[in-house]
Amino acid sequence: MSGTEEILRLTVAALMSRSGERQGDLAAGLGLSQAQVSRKQSGSAHWSLEDVDLLAAHYGLAVLDLLAGPAHAVDVLHGAARSLRPGVPTASPVPPTSPVHPTSAPAETVGREPTGPCVLCGQPALDELDGFPQHLSAEECAEAVAAAGPTTEVSAAAPEPTPSAAAPPEPTPMAAQPEPSPSAEPPPPPAAGAETAPPTAAAPTPAAPASAVPPRRAAPAYASETLIEQIVDRVHDVLAEHEGDADAAQAALIRTAVPDVMALLKASRVGGRYEHSEFPPTQDILRKKSQKGADEIWEGRPKWRNAALFSAAKKGERIEVTALDMNAAYLSALKAWLPIGQLREDTSGVHDPKKAGVHLITPADWDHADLPNPLGNRMEPGELWVTESTLRLLVDCARQGLVDPPVIHRSLVSGATEGLLEKLRRALAETRRTALAEGDELTVAYVKAMYSKFVSTIGESSANREIRRPDWMHIIRSKAFANLWMKAHKAHRAGLRVVEISGTDELHVTGDWRAVFQEGRDLNEVKEKDTYILGGKR
Repeated sequence: MSGTEEILRLTVAALMSRSGERQGDLAAGLGLSQAQVSRKQSGSAHWSLEDVDLLAAHYGLAVLDLLAGPAHAVDVLHGAARSLRPGVPTASPVPPTSPVHPTSAPAETVGREPTGPCVLCGQPALDELDGFPQHLSAEECAEAVAAAGPTTEVSAAAPEPTPSAAAPPEPTPMAAQPEPSPSAEPPPPPAAGAETAPPTAAAPTPAAPASAVPPRRAAPAYASETLIEQIVDRVHDVLAEHEGDADAAQAALIRTAVPDVMALLKASRVGGRYEHSEFPPTQDILRKKSQKGADEIWEGRPKWRNAALFSAAKKGERIEVTALDMNAAYLSALKAWLPIGQLREDTSGVHDPKKAGVHLITPADWDHADLPNPLGNRMEPGELWVTESTLRLLVDCARQGLVDPPVIHRSLVSGATEGLLEKLRRALAETRRTALAEGDELTVAYVKAMYSKFVSTIGESSANREIRRPDWMHIIRSKAFANLWMKAHKAHRAGLRVVEISGTDELHVTGDWRAVFQEGRDLNEVKEKDTYILGGKR
């Protein structure tokens, strides 16, 4: 059986989901910080008796209702919300689906006790990964959110509610401290037309008008407007400081790119469901062996030429080649599986897709002469340390039957997420897209400086004193290389011949590449860099 405090955590998670709140909203209502609520919900801090009184007042429930379990508390909250709807009977409310044990749960999960609220969607999770309660798939998160969502009992024809005067006001956004926003890993939205009961400062009364029920928050936009405004305002301020001199402003913006992007990262994590480690202990394999040396991690940097095509060119065959440039390779690579906390050793030899880190493997032989090796230009046989991005690429190649799966000897991993940098990536990508459309090359250069310097300084660099995650640096760079390899594989499958692949962003092919890739400067597009005749003068 779960203890009282654990039941309270599950109840709070269920009430937050039902009322459409985020941890930042609840924190504002209780007079706490979002980080304090996060620690209390994760179990690293305790909910006090005073907190229980505040929670009960916040949701308009009696204390005993709050402590009676999530199903009961949500049922009471649901009934209270229905009583605010004119014309909706309250004598026999239909109990909502329990957020703890969804009716659609698999048979093997029935009877298991939740470990806590999922760090990704906030709903009760039955599994725990490296100390973090978490659903094992996006589908489980979606099912949990749907199960905890409102019933369809409220009529869709009911008058549209307006925000209540008792609802807490939205915080005023500031350049240095943006308002709390949803985490980088938002849960799937509820079904269309569904409505939820709001948090209230006092117990609701049946006499309250329908307008007292605020609507559920809208789904988050593609990127936080606050983060985008922070970037745009910075460009405008620096340009004004230099009296419109774009070259001087660009030099100044590039000089401050590191602290600026770190401020954006911190702002993007406001309202997140967990806190990542910024200075975890560094494993020996991630330490440089000398000041100008390297550590033991192999990033899979591609450098490959199609030997058969170059041999044919030497024999007189004329081959028309197009060199394609991948746009903002490191910006796209920020969407990578990154470890949240300290790396810990795992000797099971099994790849856990919900963890990330670095892995000691023995790769299989690569037998495709017309495709580059996903490991890059490594010639030495035997074991090597690779990053999460490289391992996932090798596993995917094995799944497609291109190569045997690698043998994993040791892993240094932590609980992970693919969306840790997602809000930062989206803000930079959206700002870059708008700047390109407006011909604003100053902002484009500033955004490029921020994401490229972020990747290059988050390891063991004296240029960035706010974080030390060499594992992130290697994983992100490897992700850029993996993305380039996948572009080459896509071209190959479409019938193009891959001639050369190098760096993080250069792919040389023959054939009608526009039938395979969309041309442009956006992240999902490519642009033509050069055309030449193989064997002739370039």
